[in-house]
Parts: sequence; structure tokens; C-alpha cells
Amino acid sequence: MFQGSQSINLDVKGRVAVPSRYREMLADACDGRLVVTASPYERCLFVYPEPQWKEVKKTLEDLPNSNPKVRRMQRLVLGNASELEMDGNGRLLLPPTLRAFANLDKKVMLVGLGDKAELWSEQSWNDMLDEPDDGFMPEEMNNLSL
Repeated sequence: MFQGSQSINLDVKGRVAVPSRYREMLADACDGRLVVTASPYERCLFVYPEPQWKEVKKTLEDLPNSNPKVRRMQRLVLGNASELEMDGNGRLLLPPTLRAFANLDKKVMLVGLGDKAELWSEQSWNDMLDEPDDGFMPEEMNNLSL
């Protein structure tokens, strides 16, 4: 569903306009209902259509919370999840706590990753792209050919 990256603006009220190429797909897939939450990996936000979010939520809820790393992941992802609905102009109002978590300011990058998207501050996105590769390749990617 989501692919590519696009620079979008965050207005003074904390709204981002979903790019028009996604609006109809999201209207069909989830009636414009999305869940936005904190990424446990970087200072960005995950954006899920509601059906995909339900699967992620169930997976996280089923993990054994006796493990401190699991509890941290659940707190970050489930504890920060906000159910949002696109308004008539295709905008999402991002909660202040999530905007602060991801350091979102006027320029935001929407990055498509298939069944979810990420929202990054434009500066953080560019900084991440400039980071050197650590050279580690997970075994699952050894036979990957693009």
C-alpha cells in the first residue's frame, strides 16, 4: 500500500496532509482510520491502517510481559498508539506527545514501507540516510537480490 518517500508539511495545529495517491486506497482499506504510534527503534512514528494495526497489536499483546524488553516495547508501541481518522481534506491531527517524540517540525518525511508508513522529521530522515553502514548483514538478507 505505502511505498516511496515524500516530503510533506506539518501545519501549526499539528496536522499532516496524507498524499492524495494514498487517500483513496486508505478510504477503501480502512475508511480513513489509522493508528499512529512511536517506533521502538528510531525517533519516528509508525502509521498503520486500522486492519494492519489490529494484527500488530495482537502480536504485541501476546508477548510475555515478564521480560523487561517486551514491556518496554509494549509501553512504547501500545502505550503511545493513537487512533486517528482523516478529515475531509485528507489530514491527520498528530497528538503533541507523538510530535515531540519524533521531533516533528514543519518539514516531515512520509516513508512508505508496504503495509505501514513512517513519519520522520526531515532532518532526522536525512541524518539517518547519511549514517555509515555498520556492515552487518542479517542472514535472512544473504540471498536477497533486488
